[in-house]
Amino acid sequence: MLQFDVDGMTCGHCVQAVTRAVKAVDSAAEVNVDLAAKRVAVETRATADAVAQAITEAGYPVSARGVAAAPASRGGCGCGCG
Repeated sequence: MLQFDVDGMTCGHCVQAVTRAVKAVDSAAEVNVDLAAKRVAVETRATADAVAQAITEAGYPVSARGVAAAPASRGGCGCGCG
């Protein structure tokens, strides 16, 4: 199981956007998002780098053990709703 700290998630829309991003990499992935902790756990066959990149490209800064992605340049809510 991969675990990521994902900043910028503030609402249900953010959760959906992150889940869609992971599912785009591996449609069979099991994605569990803890919005309060800003943590995403993913059971997948994809690499940690591929999942982190997908989440980052969706607009959310990601950090994980051994994996770091550049923060998104958006302010506030990562999905742009806030």
